[in-house]
Formats: sequence, structure tokens, C-alpha cells
Amino acid sequence: MPRTHRKKTLSDYAKNLFFITIGAVVMALALELFLVPNNIIDGGITGISIILSRLTGWPLGLFLFFINLPFLFLGLKQIGKSFTFFTLYGIAIMSVMTQLLHHVHPATNEKLLAVGFGGVLLGAGVGLVLRFGGSLDGTEIVAIILSKKLRMSVGQLIMIINLFIFTAAGFVFGWDSAMYSVFTYYLAAKLMDIVVEGLDESKSVTIISLEHAEIADAIMQRLGRSTTLIYAKGGYSQNDTQMIYCIVTRLEVAKLRDIVHEIDSKALIAIQAVSEVMGGDLQKKSIH
Repeated sequence: MPRTHRKKTLSDYAKNLFFITIGAVVMALALELFLVPNNIIDGGITGISIILSRLTGWPLGLFLFFINLPFLFLGLKQIGKSFTFFTLYGIAIMSVMTQLLHHVHPATNEKLLAVGFGGVLLGAGVGLVLRFGGSLDGTEIVAIILSKKLRMSVGQLIMIINLFIFTAAGFVFGWDSAMYSVFTYYLAAKLMDIVVEGLDESKSVTIISLEHAEIADAIMQRLGRSTTLIYAKGGYSQNDTQMIYCIVTRLEVAKLRDIVHEIDSKALIAIQAVSEVMGGDLQKKSIH
């Protein structure tokens, strides 16, 4: 039978637009109440916009919108129509809000407080928009386009672009402000990851042991987690065996490790972070 795909409903789009609006407003608050008044910038096109706004005296929102615009249309094929629409909407809301908040008195003139609170709000706002299908900065689109021509990874290009932006900030705002900006960018990136991926980080665990049946049963009985047995063959011994695969929370890793080592102290355990888990029978079973 052909696989059916769930289409997004009107309520899905309304939900996305609602949270993207909140995210865009939160980022505008971070910029106008904390960062811009204290000569602290963000990376990417937002950072370029802040520098140009300072040099020209023109509104920040004007640069935020119009500099992002061409890159959105250039990257339409790479990011899709839905993502482009949500991104354009988010950037428009953010641009308008920065203009409305521009004459509001800054929340603090202390740079360390501005870095802390501004970075947290910035990361929360950007993360919320990313989580609901949009973006507030076209830098990644620029990097995607350039990576195909320069044969460099997107991450490397974003790092190089931001290096130039923070260096430019040093000449415009002073080197202290540039260094504060780097810390703000780092803090925002960390919080953005938390918002996008969630606090309840999962771990995927692969276990290789001759006692695979007993270990799988113990994980089910003592940890309440389902396991999957994957047939494998030793590269050196050429013996057939089975690997155990399961997903646990971060808090359950230590207990799982103890369970495995009690049964087989020589078992190989590989643990990896999982940013998102969807589908399957992953609910924790009751432990008897």
C-alpha cells in the first residue's frame, strides 16, 4: 500500500506562526533592551545589520529585513517554500519590533548583565523560531550556497563569516565590545540548542556482548526500557552475534552501565547523544 503523508492543517500553521511571533519578539527585546545599547552584537546578518545601523544612523530593522531578503530568495530551493515563508515572517516581525522598541530605555547599562540576559533571550528567541520551522538570520543560507562552490562545510563557513563580523565590530565598537559579543554569541548558541532539542536529552546505546539475551532481559526488567537485537558478525573472529540497541534518558545511563557490567564486565558499550526521538514504542514500561 502507498505510504500516506500527514498534511499540515491550518491549526498547525497557526501554532507555528504563534511561536515564531513570540521568538521574533523575544529576539527584538534582546537586541534593543540589552545588546545594541551596550554596543554588543550578534553573529551573522544580525551582527552586520547592527554595525551598518551604527555607521549610517539608519534604523536597525531596515537592515535586518532587507539584507536577509535576497539570501532568502537565493536559497529558496535549498530550504523550501514553507521554511522561506516562516523565516520571512519571523524576520519581518523582528524588524518591526526593533523599530518599536528602539526608543525604549535599555534594561541595563552593565555589560556583563547585558551579555547574560541578552544572550539568554537571544538564544531562546532564535531557538523557538527554529523549533517551529523558521529562522531569524540568513547566514546559514549564505553558507549553504557558498559551500557548494568552495567545497567547505557549512559550519566552517559560518565560523569564518562570524570571525570577520566580530573583527569588524572591534573596529566599530572597540575590542572590549567585540569580545563581549563573542561571549554573547556562545551563550545564545548554547541556549538555542536547549530550546531546539529540549532538556530531556535522550541517549542511544549500543551494547556488544556474548550475554546479549540476559542483558536485554535485565534492561527490560530493571530499567523498563525496550531493546532491539541487531544481528552482527565479528570482523576479526567472524563469529555471528547480536548487538543490543536501546534509547534511554540521560539520567538512566549510569544505571544501564551498571546493569551491563554486572552481567558482562567486558561488554562493549557505545553511548551517543540523540537530539530528537520520534515514533516507535519508546515509552518506559512499568518495572516489576
